[in-house]
Amino acid sequence: MFRPALPPSLPPKGWWNSGWFLILMVLAAAIPLIWPGMPPLTDLPGHMGRYRVEISDPASPLRQLYYGYEWRFLANLGVDIAILPMARLFGLELGLKLIVLTIPPLMAAGLLWTAREAHGRVTPPALFALPLTYSFPFIWGFLNFSFSMALALNAFALWLRLGRQGRFSLRAWLFVPIGILLTVAHIFGWAVLCLLAFAAEVVRQRDRGTVVWRSLWNGGWACISLAPPILLLLAWRMASGAADGVTENADFFYWRAKYIYLLSALRAQWMVLDIACVYLLWGLIAFGLGGVWVRMNRTLGIASLVLMIAYALLPRILLNSAYADMRLAPYVIAIGTIALTLKSSVRWQSAAVAGAATFFYAGRLLLLTLNFAQHDAANARQLEALDHIRPYSRVFVQASLQCLGQWETTRMDHLGSMAIVRRGAFMNGQWADPGAQLLVLKYVPPDDYDKDPSQILRPYRCRQADAKTYPEAVNALPRGAFDYVWLINLPKGIWASFPGLMPIWTGEKAGILYKVMPEHRFLPMPNLPKVKKRKKGLGSDPTDRPEKP
Repeated sequence: MFRPALPPSLPPKGWWNSGWFLILMVLAAAIPLIWPGMPPLTDLPGHMGRYRVEISDPASPLRQLYYGYEWRFLANLGVDIAILPMARLFGLELGLKLIVLTIPPLMAAGLLWTAREAHGRVTPPALFALPLTYSFPFIWGFLNFSFSMALALNAFALWLRLGRQGRFSLRAWLFVPIGILLTVAHIFGWAVLCLLAFAAEVVRQRDRGTVVWRSLWNGGWACISLAPPILLLLAWRMASGAADGVTENADFFYWRAKYIYLLSALRAQWMVLDIACVYLLWGLIAFGLGGVWVRMNRTLGIASLVLMIAYALLPRILLNSAYADMRLAPYVIAIGTIALTLKSSVRWQSAAVAGAATFFYAGRLLLLTLNFAQHDAANARQLEALDHIRPYSRVFVQASLQCLGQWETTRMDHLGSMAIVRRGAFMNGQWADPGAQLLVLKYVPPDDYDKDPSQILRPYRCRQADAKTYPEAVNALPRGAFDYVWLINLPKGIWASFPGLMPIWTGEKAGILYKVMPEHRFLPMPNLPKVKKRKKGLGSDPTDRPEKP
């Protein structure tokens, strides 16, 4: 089933593992993100709103009246740190786009480099893993997580390279800061690197003839340079536990959800096609396990097995962080795919498989490019409303969305946060959870009109229990607490008239902006609202929400 980690003969050499071709494949991963002015990732506007607060002048009305930003260690700061120099050089929106644009190429480079180190050359079947650079967690907008995972894959390739060269002392010294860097970026990247490195070292010991129990011990000892972040994590969880109370782990062995998450690894727009592509990858892995036509490299095959065990054991909510297991699903498939190599060394067969894999990758990129352009155009139509909002205003937002279980989504869940980015406004719906966020709410409207998911508007049949509804939320709106009401993507057929609200912008088919008339602001605007004590947060990633799959 698994071929030796150090095979006696290299896979065939050809255009599919030449330097120019691999560089082209890495650079091509950026193509879908080039055209959109703002990457159409679901949670990205929410992150961008936080970054606007982060880089704003502390004396600005945005920081004085509405939001604070308190620096401290979290195992979830990758893009929060990277945006500081990028925003200074390019501005917030372009700077963030450039950061996001680098994540898929980094992921592609990590996959190809890892395959090269394990096999000696990149094998044709490994190219089938490249579409997973646009996995569902990335499209959902888990930025710090995706950034950390892309770095972790490249770090694992470096780990394999230094081990192959026998430079173990250098590796031990290098991976102390690398482990800390990954932990600061996002805890998941460090954890996955630990699992992959442990699997590789156990296989290395077994290939030397070491008995199983001794291999496990030696493999763990070889990874000791990755242990220092544990001290940071203990300090982080102790500090966050004091702030938000009991840490929650929930939904263990939720098998139906785990199955759906595996099917959703390439979820984008086309349900039948996306699932068929995932089944194709699983079929290749199944052939590799059975030794039919392809076989698996021992190092990467065992690493994929370790990730699968971790995926099975992970709960849906870990340390208050939702979708913990879902995030790992695409990487189980990716590592299993790059573990594959053809049993035959016939060059024309390798060329044929490489051509099919390249076509598969190019097709996914083309469809994603068109899909991202469509979402970018839809976002731009709704963002026209911002031209009618005064700077430093207070905006109540409700984004009309589809049911969470629907395959294709509008990805407008947090589009309202662009009011913070472009107008320095307050809007309901930001994440501000102690122990998981550096953002702090200073302005707290009454009746939970301040935080996520008050901006989420789904059909009644699938609405969230803690989300507000339409038109009830607008009718009950504390008029003195807001200056505008922005109903994003709300269909024209259900627009309504509300006392004290004057429409000042409407989209062609969906979306409407109301202004709260001064004579109806019957609640006084406080000078400097007090900071409201927050309830315990949901996790180490600001995109987490306790929604059911």
